[in-house]
Amino acid sequence: MQEGSKPVYKMKVEKNVLVRMRDGVRIACDVYYPDAQGRFPAILSMGPYGKDIQALKAPPQPRHRSEWGAIEAGNSSFLVSRGYVHVIVDVRGTGFSEGNYDICQMKEQEDGYDLVEWIAEQPWCNGNVGMIGISYYAFIQYLVAAQQPPHLKAIFPHDGWGDMYRDVSHHGGILMLGWLPRQFTVAILERSAVPASLSLYSEDELNRRIEKWKNDEVASKHGDLYNSIILPHFKPLLFDWVINELDGPYYWERSAHTKFDKIRVPTYLGSEVHAYPVAMHLPGAFSGWAGIDAPKKLAIRPAAPEVPFHEFHDEIVRWYDHWLKGIDTGMIDESPIKIWVREAEAWKYSNDWPLPETTWTDFYLLADHRLRKENPAFPEAKPDSFTHKPVLPLTRLASPIDPMPEFLSYTSDAFEEDTEVIGPMALYLYASMSGEDGDFIVKVKDVSPDGSEFVLSRGWLKASHRELDEEKSQLWQPYHPHTSAVPVIPGEINQYAIEIRPIANLFRKGHKIKLEIWGCDYPSDPVDLTLSWPLWSHLSYDKEVAYKIYHGTRHPSRLILPITG
Repeated sequence: MQEGSKPVYKMKVEKNVLVRMRDGVRIACDVYYPDAQGRFPAILSMGPYGKDIQALKAPPQPRHRSEWGAIEAGNSSFLVSRGYVHVIVDVRGTGFSEGNYDICQMKEQEDGYDLVEWIAEQPWCNGNVGMIGISYYAFIQYLVAAQQPPHLKAIFPHDGWGDMYRDVSHHGGILMLGWLPRQFTVAILERSAVPASLSLYSEDELNRRIEKWKNDEVASKHGDLYNSIILPHFKPLLFDWVINELDGPYYWERSAHTKFDKIRVPTYLGSEVHAYPVAMHLPGAFSGWAGIDAPKKLAIRPAAPEVPFHEFHDEIVRWYDHWLKGIDTGMIDESPIKIWVREAEAWKYSNDWPLPETTWTDFYLLADHRLRKENPAFPEAKPDSFTHKPVLPLTRLASPIDPMPEFLSYTSDAFEEDTEVIGPMALYLYASMSGEDGDFIVKVKDVSPDGSEFVLSRGWLKASHRELDEEKSQLWQPYHPHTSAVPVIPGEINQYAIEIRPIANLFRKGHKIKLEIWGCDYPSDPVDLTLSWPLWSHLSYDKEVAYKIYHGTRHPSRLILPITG
């Protein structure tokens, strides 16, 4: 592996440069550039969290422990010292920029185009522009690249979601609430934000949607949610995500997956498995890999970046040395995909995803809470059951629920040899319920011989959203349109196809796979400490529901695993 550019330049900065967009709105930028004569390639970072805090010298630490979790634009001094200009921007309606904020609206995407072209014209730029950043600073890269600004030559989106509805606001159709009002909306440095839904719908339709939520039993128990419904400007983003409870034009405008076919520049995708991005960031890396037809690479790393964001900048520089400086760093000759495998503690390299060597293997749910590769030849067994009882919406500071919610678990025999499992998973569940709706929240765990457990991944599905899009679905990745909600007929047995986020795990000899099925989140599960982070909290179904899970040859409930070695 060849190294990238060496640190040779000192840095100077020009603050609060105002750049006029096509509609007259002025966007505020901080420009960090080498203190030297000449023209340099430039890297753009766009976000709503405040351009000025991106330069703070806070000590790097895990994001869930840091009050500086929004420092995600990248390390300016690292980039500038290696011959790049770093431009950090407050997106419109935030920080020092003019205009109204509306997350990833088309105007924000067009601003990205205008900023790239403005940067390319500056006397300190050689005309080649890239983008950098994680999370918000990543997914906006997709949307700007889809605008096809002529001087944007490559992007490096890490931890950028691809689908605002499925990846962020509604997992499996279930409103993701715990993280949204207390983290995302607090971190955004809004100066003027307007809910998009106020102009999307007629007054009558908007009032109908508002009244529906005002009468919802769970919404009336959650202060932030209820206030956002009756006062749309209180938390505009939360209002929009609640009012738009089905997938549709609001999300399509702001989602990269509707625009991947318009991205023509080289793209370095990335995320992590088995960490907080499982719900939000990880699927965007894989959907980007599938949807972008351009030179591309994909790295699935062992851990989420610390904040301030500083990791793998050497790799970022190698990428941009190639595409913005024309230096052969050897990066393009390396395997396009690398995935960190837990327990093996090593990289797995490949040319495609899912991995070509994958053997899709059924593990059937059987009586006595077993998972087996063989489905016994009897037509039906007594169903397993559990009851969901309404719980208060969960928050970061939630206490343990008493009594603990009921759930079901199924565990495999111990593996007789080390077994590598890398890829997406799916659960095909035959179930009935006593009510018209309910939620399925599932976990897949690695169980050690000593009984300790590690949560590898999760999946979600609201029962009324069970409809499948057959054309977009794969056996290993069911796809739900989420454009309508069809009530369940109480007592009727339906198949529920549940997508489970990918894993990359080596099950050591003697370890087991465990599947859990819940009707709600549980934040203080002693073997799942990551649930203390509110990302996993969803708006719980507000009625008591009895679930029955069926198995046998007539109703072969099964978990599909990607065994790769």
